[in-house]
Amino acid sequence: MRAETDILQKVPVAAVLEPGYADYSTERATLRPFGADILAVARDQDAVSTLKDRNVFAVLVRERRIDRAFYEDFPSLRLIVRYGVGVDNVDVKRASERGIYVANIPDYGAENEVSDHAVALYLAVARRVVSRDAEVRAGAWGVAQAKPVPGHRGATLGLIGFGRIARAACTRFRALGFSRVLVSDPHLDAETALAWEVESVDLGDLCREADVVSLHTPLTTETRHILDAARIASMKQDAIVLNVSRGGLIDEAALADALISGRLFGAGLDVFEQEPPAPTNPLFKAPNTVLSDHCGWYSEASVRELQTKAAEELARVLSGHAPRNWVNPW
Repeated sequence: MRAETDILQKVPVAAVLEPGYADYSTERATLRPFGADILAVARDQDAVSTLKDRNVFAVLVRERRIDRAFYEDFPSLRLIVRYGVGVDNVDVKRASERGIYVANIPDYGAENEVSDHAVALYLAVARRVVSRDAEVRAGAWGVAQAKPVPGHRGATLGLIGFGRIARAACTRFRALGFSRVLVSDPHLDAETALAWEVESVDLGDLCREADVVSLHTPLTTETRHILDAARIASMKQDAIVLNVSRGGLIDEAALADALISGRLFGAGLDVFEQEPPAPTNPLFKAPNTVLSDHCGWYSEASVRELQTKAAEELARVLSGHAPRNWVNPW
């Protein structure tokens, strides 16, 4: 038993915490030439006890939270890879203090899937697809004029954030007929705004003027509840809110209140402050609200690309290099 433990402690392991993909053959094949392996730790398993005799050089996470205490249990840890863009579930500051790389995968092609999903949510809300489906199944007919349906030709799109996904969304909404695009992003420079033919505005103006407000910004201490009760109250009564980024960007209680009271037309949400959302989440009772389960990023092609690029980051670190998408450079 002692000899077996010694062998295990020498084999570098990348631990997948709370695995969510069909298999990890891509990562395993990439690690094989290094004599390293992948070990999946299920949601109902304790990571510390499962990995206590292993040489864990890396962990790969989706939504699993990596807090300050986590690092103390894995002294050999050299790398954390986030399957996706946002790293708000990782204590990046503590990782930097311990000299641990944090890497994300911002370029796995999900800008197409996520922006498509934003448009799908918008159309489902604006055209009342979900409620009309339920009404027809219940035997209703000829309900087209029973409730208002806004047109989008000549409408104004408001984008909070203007990264890859927001730019892809901009292109798609313009194809629908949106003629004006407002952007609130502190990193947007004049040259980029001119090239994309968008207007750089402050968040207050965007909320007041946009027909559709779509969020595309990371969740940080500064952006949490960036759409708060006051900003939601300033929106047009027929405005639609879309969120395919992070649930914490919106004050969900304030949004639900505005929807239930009829002060907003509708909302399309792929993300929530708590995931999965609690059964008591007030948005479940909000009218003309289309909800999905943080799936906007998904397609078979995007998953293949995501896992491939995550595996490449593991290989880079095992080869003695820094990750390509290094979030916390020192």
